[in-house]
Amino acid sequence: MSQSFAAWVLVLLAFFAANLPFVNDRLMAAVKLSKPKTIWLRLLELILCYFLVGGVGLALEQRLGQIAPQKWEFYAITAALFITFAFPGFIYRYLLKHR
Repeated sequence: MSQSFAAWVLVLLAFFAANLPFVNDRLMAAVKLSKPKTIWLRLLELILCYFLVGGVGLALEQRLGQIAPQKWEFYAITAALFITFAFPGFIYRYLLKHR
């Protein structure tokens, strides 16, 4: 797997993972809940998805070569990008009218 292909796979995975909490009512798309998810549970799930995608990215980076050291700026930018990726799912869940 080339570095460019791995980067695109990671970006697409991040986009789908960021929208996952907003497009379904199951916890992590697997566990059916008795009550509807609240916004706080969705945000907690969003944070969990961020760390899962980060772990996949770390594994891909390790497989392709040496892991580069990161500082807080890297995590701030990736968290902002992940929240930006979640915007379509948020719009779908809370701002569009559902019949």
